[in-house]
Amino acid sequence: MLPPMKPKLSALVAQARGGRVVRTPFVEGDDLDRRLLQDDDVRFVIAGGFPDARRVVLTLHPAHIPEVDSGVSVLRVTPGPGPAWDLQDFTVHLRRLELPEDTLGDVREERGGAFLVAATGKAASALEALTNLGGREVEVEEVGETAGRGSKTREVVVPSMRVDVVGAKGFGVSRAYFQQGIDGGKVRLNGSPARASSDIREGDSLSAEGLGRIDFKRVVNETRRGNFKVELEVHR
Repeated sequence: MLPPMKPKLSALVAQARGGRVVRTPFVEGDDLDRRLLQDDDVRFVIAGGFPDARRVVLTLHPAHIPEVDSGVSVLRVTPGPGPAWDLQDFTVHLRRLELPEDTLGDVREERGGAFLVAATGKAASALEALTNLGGREVEVEEVGETAGRGSKTREVVVPSMRVDVVGAKGFGVSRAYFQQGIDGGKVRLNGSPARASSDIREGDSLSAEGLGRIDFKRVVNETRRGNFKVELEVHR
């Protein structure tokens, strides 16, 4: 990891402004101060393999480079015949591989007894080559970076830019349901716990456990009734 993140981020931004592509290992998303990333000469990608990932990799690059790879892979590990493993069992066996902690991201359990692991660098290569884990045969396949149903761009009309309003509308759930997620600490704005009354702005990222992530792209226009039409990229 890069402890602490705040003094390091300014240096990374300066390197990207100078023409380099720079990438962190996995870090806690809550430790990223995205205000330090707002630079007209720099672009960035934050990815953790899952739309609502807690551990993420930050990649910074000069604005003249249109796109860079996030460096994150998600692998599905399916144990062979034997007693069922829960997430704790699988995590114990995974740790025994002694892979560097900062090359492993979130680990999720799938229905059917398989597990999803976000990884980067040598950890991803090691997992791809894995045939045995904890004394059992395993099958490993790469399932893509988001490990979800994909993403789509949506234009929605909202009466305000409040987090609870935009989040509920973007994910297509009731405002009361989304409020429960906020109260339970399951909603994050730019990596930090979100408040319902906080405003969301262009460039912000809103994630909700179990729902995915919304990247706020832009305000399209203001309607005659004083509402706002906004463009959102919704990742599930």
